[in-house]
Amino acid sequence: MSIVGPGLAQILFVLGISGGIGASRFKRSLVFAIRENQYISASQAIGARPGYVMWRHILPNIMPMVVVVFSGTMGGMIMAEAGLSFLGLGLPPPYPSWGGMIAGEGRANMLMAPWMLLWPGLALTFVIFGINMFGDALRDLLDPRLRGGLGSYRLDKGEEIARKIRAKMESAKPQIEQDIAALKKK
Repeated sequence: MSIVGPGLAQILFVLGISGGIGASRFKRSLVFAIRENQYISASQAIGARPGYVMWRHILPNIMPMVVVVFSGTMGGMIMAEAGLSFLGLGLPPPYPSWGGMIAGEGRANMLMAPWMLLWPGLALTFVIFGINMFGDALRDLLDPRLRGGLGSYRLDKGEEIARKIRAKMESAKPQIEQDIAALKKK
């Protein structure tokens, strides 16, 4: 950042390049790992076109990991921008930035008005936490290995569990009544 200077375009360029290279290498390695599975070979053996294999088999299996890495990288990029703005290498003062808020007025008035330091820090923390939790929930929804399992978010699943609990409670009711009667006799 010290080479290109502070500014919005410079931050987007530097953080985009630094985050994009690692993400593209990660996605490439995922595709190579999935490509070696037997169901890919079987699909190609029966004559499936490469586009079909990509859309039907490879993308659904890499998307959960890509979403998790994207959400983690997004949180890291927000933190990096805040850190650069805190050091004075990020966005110039007319632009709002949590790092700039913490470094400027927040640090200058830290003893007299601690909320000027507290609220930008809490906002930064909650946004990064929220992005990570959203990415994790989205991974649970997109992961084909979790569909129909304990990690699925089907609405009818809660009703099914409640029905099973009610059935177990009904079957245990006579035993509970006997236990209560025995306790009353004592």
